[in-house]
Amino acid sequence: MTDTASQSARFLLAPMRPRDAGEPNRAASTLELFFDLVFAIAVSQASTSLFDLLAEGDWAHGLPRYLLAFFAIWWAWMNFTWFSTSFDNDDWLYRVLTIVQMGGVLLFASGIEPMFVEDSYTLMIAGYVVMRVAMVMQWLRAAASGGPTRRTALIYAAGIAVAQVLWLAWLFVPDSPARTAFLVVLILCEIAVPVVAESAGHASTPWHPEHITERYGCFTLILLGESLLGSANAVFSARSDVDSLVRLVELAVLALIVTASMWWIYFWPPHDRAIGSLRSSLRYGYLHYFVFAAAGAFSAGIEVETAVLTGESGLAKSVAGFTVAIPIALFMLGIWWIAIRRSADGVVNTVLPLGAVLVLFDPFIPVPIALTTLVCVIVVAVLVWRPPVPEGGRSNDQLAEPVDAST
Repeated sequence: MTDTASQSARFLLAPMRPRDAGEPNRAASTLELFFDLVFAIAVSQASTSLFDLLAEGDWAHGLPRYLLAFFAIWWAWMNFTWFSTSFDNDDWLYRVLTIVQMGGVLLFASGIEPMFVEDSYTLMIAGYVVMRVAMVMQWLRAAASGGPTRRTALIYAAGIAVAQVLWLAWLFVPDSPARTAFLVVLILCEIAVPVVAESAGHASTPWHPEHITERYGCFTLILLGESLLGSANAVFSARSDVDSLVRLVELAVLALIVTASMWWIYFWPPHDRAIGSLRSSLRYGYLHYFVFAAAGAFSAGIEVETAVLTGESGLAKSVAGFTVAIPIALFMLGIWWIAIRRSADGVVNTVLPLGAVLVLFDPFIPVPIALTTLVCVIVVAVLVWRPPVPEGGRSNDQLAEPVDAST
């Protein structure tokens, strides 16, 4: 027995070795689902803070802050998700470090409102660093277990650690164009860590396609749930105002149909087909930022439409309409590009992007999100009529593309 193995046995720890990427019936664990629930709090805070500024017409401050907050939410969640698909050994230390990350999420969530309102980033960055330092410890455990992924795990740990030092340093940079440039560099550094680690390591970390895509699906459901919660709360708060109530119920019904359509569209294709090579996996993981951020912004958009209907916001109806139309269009285009187009025929690959464009005309229609609802229903009907191309088959648009042998 090696020294590492004997120490692990002494402290009731299991070796953190790479898991089998072909493991049958791999599903999300209860710990992962618990982890997602904590992130739901951060998502809710970001969407609510975005709504507050959008309802005041302050797009210039609201959108950049939302995109930054959502980057941190998405990036921390995604890094844990891909790590867990590769190394989850479910021993007590793995659980404890995961719970530490959850504490970081709560600290991060408490800093979202101060970031939006007071331009104070301290709590948010502190929470983010806690999340990421816990991930450094997880990667060091994976490296200590040895094996072909040792070098890859060490690169991950070193890259994440350096990025956290830079995030803390960023807090002390005075507000200036240089601070914004530093922020962009920081984000690029974070994004580069998995690319460098997976490319420069002796072996890539194994990922389980069905498990990964199920995890992304779970997070999508959380985001869609936020949209339903926003419209429901609006109806509950206006029960005493009969005139507003009628219009709000109408809006809530349309929002339910649109949200259900987003669910239908997202889960129509077999997502595991989109993950094969390192390149396709990075594309699937990274481009989901736009899908997730759009789904979160849709929740804020529904609340803006509600505030306009009840007179709580002075935004013009056409302007308020874009707070819903743009997120829906981005969501549809994003998931089409990431997962649908490779499993669809020519009809679906025409109707879905066309529908995303038509949604952008919704703000010019008198009834809020009526055109969006109609477009979504038509898109879903087409998806029912044209099921995904069977595995091994190639759709019309794919015949014009070269085959990636690495997938």
